[in-house]
Amino acid sequence: MQGPFRGRRSAALALLAWLLLALALAALLVILRGAGWTNSVLFVVPLMLLYGFACSYSTYYLCRAWPLARQSGMSIAAVLGVSAVLAGAGWSALGAGWNALWRLTGQGWAGIDLGAPMLALMCGLGVILYGLMALAYYLAIELERVRQSERRELEARVMAQDAELRMLRTQIDPHFLFNSLNSISALTSSDPAGARAMTLRLADFFRHSLGLEAHRKVTLDAEVALARHFLAIEQVRFGERLALALQVSPEAGACLLPPMILQPLVENAVKHGIGNLTEGGTVRIVAARAGSQLRLAVENDIDADLPAAPGSGIGLANVRQRLAAAYDAEATVHWSRRDGLFRVELTLPAETTGA
Repeated sequence: MQGPFRGRRSAALALLAWLLLALALAALLVILRGAGWTNSVLFVVPLMLLYGFACSYSTYYLCRAWPLARQSGMSIAAVLGVSAVLAGAGWSALGAGWNALWRLTGQGWAGIDLGAPMLALMCGLGVILYGLMALAYYLAIELERVRQSERRELEARVMAQDAELRMLRTQIDPHFLFNSLNSISALTSSDPAGARAMTLRLADFFRHSLGLEAHRKVTLDAEVALARHFLAIEQVRFGERLALALQVSPEAGACLLPPMILQPLVENAVKHGIGNLTEGGTVRIVAARAGSQLRLAVENDIDADLPAAPGSGIGLANVRQRLAAAYDAEATVHWSRRDGLFRVELTLPAETTGA
């Protein structure tokens, strides 16, 4: 908020308000003092505009110098009270001088018969107007403070989400990159074309993942495409032992969700599931839209005789925290392990680009 008037529009509205008050006071003079309309308008309008302009700056900078959050209520009331009385008295004295100047012209249509009661009424009105302006500026300053606080909170939340996404990227299994480079090295002599294709896939995966921003949601189709890049690289190492099955409806594919939500789930499916099976297995991604909800599941074959791998909950915890940050209690994460399958189910609001 810069100065009492933030732009031409606010200045014009303030001018209109003061003109209306001036006309109301002029009508009061006509009724109470029997003055003519011309005399009343010539007397009141310049005084009211001058008082409004002066008090706008006075109350604005006084409110800035004595903020509600840093000063006691008594000190603020005392400062504003003294300032309002001085402003009202000064305005009344200025009105008396202005009226006397008009009467010195000797023109019958200029000047009015004020009297002590009318001057006292002007003083009281000046005090009230000063107090109302101070109240209005305090409200405006507080609203601006709240907006800035909300903006800072939103910026902090976006920064936290970006940091969380960067942390997620650092959690991508280092063995994935290590094994991929080893596979590329092995293929260089036996299958140069395969080594080149794997290198391009690896570069494509990291290009897509590094271009994501935590505060910008992506479509499920884009997430699935990133997961396919990841699995295509892993398939060079696992061969036919690793298969992918997709059941994503078009309605679900168009839904938006936080970026890299699928990545840790698919990575866990390969590392803790397929990697422990001699005969290999299948990673399944199933998604469907059910009214206002998007239901998403990642499932993989596991060795039922092996206990859950230590540390396998990191990816799930990461997904749960990111969904909670994006949707609060509207999103849920559930996992189950039975019948040789490990399944993670996500339920979140169905949002689309057209929503």
